[in-house]
Amino acid sequence: MSAAVLSRRSFLHTTGAAAGGLMVGFHVPGLAAAGAAPELNAWVQVLPDESVVIRIARSEMGQGTLTGLAQLVAEELECDWAKVKTEYPTPGQNLARNRAWGSMSTGGSRGVRESHEYVRKGGALARALLIQAAANRWNVSVVECATASGWVLHGGRKLSYGSLAAEAAGLAAPADIELKPVKDWTLAGRPLKRLDTRAKLDGSQVYGMDMQLPGLLNAAIKDCPVFGGRLKSFDATEVEKRPGVKKVVRVGDTAVAVVADTWWRAKTALEALPIVWDEGPHAKLSSADVAAMLKAGLDAPEAAVGSSQGDVAAALAGAARKVEAVYSTPHQNHATMEVMNATAKWTPERCEVWTPTQNGEAALAAAAEAAGLPPSACEVYKLHLGGGFGRRGAVHDWVRQAVAIARELPGTPVKLIWSREEDMTHGRYHPVTQCKLTAGLDAAGKMTALHMRISGQSIVAGLFPQNIRDGKDPAVFQGLNAGGAEGALGYALPHLLIDHAMRNPPVPPGFWRGVNLNQNAIYLECFIDEVAHAAKRDPLELRRELLANSPKHLAVLNAVAAKAGWGRPRAQGRHLGLAQIMGFGSYVAACAEVSVSKKGELKIHRIVAATDPGHAVNPQQIAAQVEGSFVYGLSAALFGEITIKDGRVEQRNFDSYPVVRMEHMPAVETICMPSGGFWGGVGEPTIAVAAPAVLNAIFMATGKRIRDLPLSKHSLA
Repeated sequence: MSAAVLSRRSFLHTTGAAAGGLMVGFHVPGLAAAGAAPELNAWVQVLPDESVVIRIARSEMGQGTLTGLAQLVAEELECDWAKVKTEYPTPGQNLARNRAWGSMSTGGSRGVRESHEYVRKGGALARALLIQAAANRWNVSVVECATASGWVLHGGRKLSYGSLAAEAAGLAAPADIELKPVKDWTLAGRPLKRLDTRAKLDGSQVYGMDMQLPGLLNAAIKDCPVFGGRLKSFDATEVEKRPGVKKVVRVGDTAVAVVADTWWRAKTALEALPIVWDEGPHAKLSSADVAAMLKAGLDAPEAAVGSSQGDVAAALAGAARKVEAVYSTPHQNHATMEVMNATAKWTPERCEVWTPTQNGEAALAAAAEAAGLPPSACEVYKLHLGGGFGRRGAVHDWVRQAVAIARELPGTPVKLIWSREEDMTHGRYHPVTQCKLTAGLDAAGKMTALHMRISGQSIVAGLFPQNIRDGKDPAVFQGLNAGGAEGALGYALPHLLIDHAMRNPPVPPGFWRGVNLNQNAIYLECFIDEVAHAAKRDPLELRRELLANSPKHLAVLNAVAAKAGWGRPRAQGRHLGLAQIMGFGSYVAACAEVSVSKKGELKIHRIVAATDPGHAVNPQQIAAQVEGSFVYGLSAALFGEITIKDGRVEQRNFDSYPVVRMEHMPAVETICMPSGGFWGGVGEPTIAVAAPAVLNAIFMATGKRIRDLPLSKHSLA
């Protein structure tokens, strides 16, 4: 897609016709403008050449949502998959049509699991209209007609969707739409090739950093390096004399940007710019300060309760044996391969933004606020993301900055690109937490009680403080809840207490892929292993005992144990570790096989991973997502740590914040085992079991318990 095409998309000129909510938003009679191809509904447009345009509201950032959702629409539409194309509706169009496309937020593995029903109805409704148009032309009943691969059939007669689209677009929508049973799927449920692969391979895919518009200028930005600090002053006298430099711009209270004809000229001029910072109240903050703050919360008398059963205090006091451990996980950066960027064009009447975003509507709100214009006078054109992982979801600071800079050059498009150093030091970081776990065992070695005290940062308090109720952030307890799709604790214990002492350092938190499920799985699954070894129990057997009443948890656990060969002889020096959890609507487990040399060199040979997402829309993409999630999860486990010194992030690029390389990556064997009856997520759950499975295997290999990450700061010799 060219930038020119993106800037003039106008397939929904007739606004406001879809008043009344999501369902009536599917069909807007008479919507198409003169000379334009007719729209069957908000999701489907059939062109005269028989190609089918399916509109996808969720963002594509490598996870395959675009293809998966298109499969669901095409399944109900019964069109020719080879003729399917996709495009994004804009948040401005969604706003104008009373949110006909529903939520545009893409995160929390919600892309398919929270929009499958209404996108399928979009496809089914379009098919019903095409059948009605054919039935009208043939003067027969709709019940006598069928569809297949883009044709409406009646006896020996057939009419193509393209030939019927104009008539179908003018018909009234049927009152009721029936969706196909999953057992009748022919497109959905199959490992179809992704729709976006070719454009990525041939270089035609436009990412935010590729954007080109007539008269485009480029901007580089530098924000105060200290959290909570401000911009005091700068001297642009010499910098503005540099070749290509157009303007030096103050951006809010904390940042300064240089605008030039090329980004490199903007960046090098910015580096030469004399800047004076007011470093503010956190100029001496260190990671040690943060750790001390969290440690104090481990025994604090006040804590918000997530799950409670029985009387933990009494059970622990009367236990024949207690097992106790303290774990911790550090701040981490999203480290998307594509840094934050946006192109903005502002005039007093209108503001347009081109940007990769996980939430087009949030980007539109940020653009409108920065532009000083109503949302109806603004538009955001969403582009594919070169990585999101949560960073491009809730906070759109780069969009605000791009618009603020563009306001200084009215009518001129300005592309803002953060440097890697800016991206690394001004992220929204995975929350830092510590966890103290205490288990009680009876005389027979049976686990009877568990107290988990989490101390640390709340993402919700940092981003949406209005959603904190009675000091509690429910998201902190992902994977540890009594029930619910966001993470049900499968282990049955007569006495249980899981609570959270909120401690928020001045390092901004964010939703980092897998969010709180990641550290909770480390804490819980490593500690279950500790309890098993303390009780001289097999870790698998202890889990089976505790999961006896949680068949879906147990099924994925048993699947990985069986395939990995738990309990069977293996090559000398090879050891296994287990982990399981439930989160984002899915049940996942992993078994890691590792070896550790006498020199302490870790080799992760393979990971067997099982996922039960309920329904599997594209098994190949599920396998790819599981494999990719281990790349991300192992990067965090092996290397990922953001440290603070003098109020600022010490890691500035991939030399000090490395990710896994080919030699670190194990073979990943994926078991996709959809049990039906629910819709779970795929992109995030398996990240959580990567680290604990490996840590448990390391203990089996070395006898060493690693309780704080990353592994790179520990010796295994």
